Amino acid sequence: MLDATPLLRLYARRRLSRLARLDAAETQRRTLMALLRRARDTRFGRDHGFDAIRSVETYQARVPLRRYEDFWDAYWAPAFPQLGGVAWPDPIPYLAVSSGTSTGRTKYIPVSRDMVRSNTRAGLDLLAHHVARRPRSRVLGGKNFMLGSAIDLKDEGHGVTSGDLTGIARREVPAWGRPYVFPAIELARETDWERRIARVGRASLDEPIRTIAGTPSWLLLLFERLAEMSGRHKLAELYPGLELIAHGGLAFAPYRKVFADWMEGGGAELREVYPASEGFVAVADRDAGEGLRMLIDNGLFYEFVPVEDLERPNPPRHCLGAAETGRDYAIVLTSNAGLWSYVLGDTVRLIELGPPRLLVTGRTSYFLSAFGEHLTGEEIEGAVLCAAGGEGLEVSEYAVGPLYPGGADGRGRHVFVLEFRGADRLDAARLGRLAADLDARLSEANDDYATHRAGDYGMAGPVVLAVRQGAFAEWMRRRGKLGGQNKVPRVIFDADLLANLLDLAASRQACRWPADAPPDPEHA
Repeated sequence: MLDATPLLRLYARRRLSRLARLDAAETQRRTLMALLRRARDTRFGRDHGFDAIRSVETYQARVPLRRYEDFWDAYWAPAFPQLGGVAWPDPIPYLAVSSGTSTGRTKYIPVSRDMVRSNTRAGLDLLAHHVARRPRSRVLGGKNFMLGSAIDLKDEGHGVTSGDLTGIARREVPAWGRPYVFPAIELARETDWERRIARVGRASLDEPIRTIAGTPSWLLLLFERLAEMSGRHKLAELYPGLELIAHGGLAFAPYRKVFADWMEGGGAELREVYPASEGFVAVADRDAGEGLRMLIDNGLFYEFVPVEDLERPNPPRHCLGAAETGRDYAIVLTSNAGLWSYVLGDTVRLIELGPPRLLVTGRTSYFLSAFGEHLTGEEIEGAVLCAAGGEGLEVSEYAVGPLYPGGADGRGRHVFVLEFRGADRLDAARLGRLAADLDARLSEANDDYATHRAGDYGMAGPVVLAVRQGAFAEWMRRRGKLGGQNKVPRVIFDADLLANLLDLAASRQACRWPADAPPDPEHA
């Protein structure tokens, strides 16, 4: 195979030189004006007077924030599946199927040809930053492993297909890139996730794999299956030429230690990416913890709404150049696929403005406030990981939801379902200490939680269920959500979804605390 890395280096030098000259605020203004010109004759454009918009301020005054349900009810559902001309002028060939992580409800996100090209450029940006930091790279001297969903998508009629974004991305690899991508088309057609991971995993061992990309939880399932097949338990043994592991879609903290174990003795680097179904937002150009560099000239326009103001009528909306570092925002997206001031559902924190870099801090739906406790996803995750670490346990998956008052007890409480790596058996005393530490850490992190927990009066202490290894994967499999971009929801408000998890947890239970207060799915 021809090593195309020298050509990639030439591209990287030109691309990074261009990026260094960009002014973020002006680039974003131009991006928005270009999007408005393209969409002015669509139904959405006519409804909002795109023809007369000449500034960001006028745009924000005319186009309110919208969530998925707003777009679906008013614009997409009446035209489904033919969305061309509704909010974007060109035909929409793909619909990315995305499940709401807290509710499990299916969403159909439009993917235009422009968006396909933007996603391809985002992948090239990732590789450009990689070769710039790794002078001896031979990243295009081998195969780049895309661990995603099947490319056989569902036919929605009228030339429109739907499926996971990773399947769409694999299907749309440009001709020049196909020799450098794994798996081959025939392997990528397998629709059953477990069969595909076995077939693809086995075939990958005979390939010169240079990079691998996927969601952390599914990457680990692949690594474990490869170890079973080969008897090799380090990535350096499985893929000697591996240079780069690109991960995204989930907070990486619960997986960091186990990835470090797999990567021991090898030369691969970790790079986080932020590819939402709605658009590719950012890639890591530096080391872990230094933030992700936003893609500001790639067909997306960003706005930032302070998290605490998101539910207010007409909340403040800041663009790059006006947003502040160190503050948590809900990120809002306008795209070249017909999303206009769309509340993405993620919370981010800008850590640098020139160029803009961000950290993904959670989900807007990951605010747990069933009883006025106002816990953020970041506070929940930090407390879970620290409490488990205090007992020498490593969390592989977790989810939390509210248990509403029922029976003789008039207090609500939270139920945490935890899966630990390498610990299928736990005694009640150990889990009790973990539950107490978890409760204390949440109280320390959040005054509202501490107030509700004071004296066990406003809210009871948490119920903690430890489940055997593989329980979450089994839950996702039963729901048809195994693999691809599907993610384990961390905070679950949907009563049926939580009851479904608790039913499975009861059958795969390793231990629970307190023993005399089992969660009742009827009250979830």
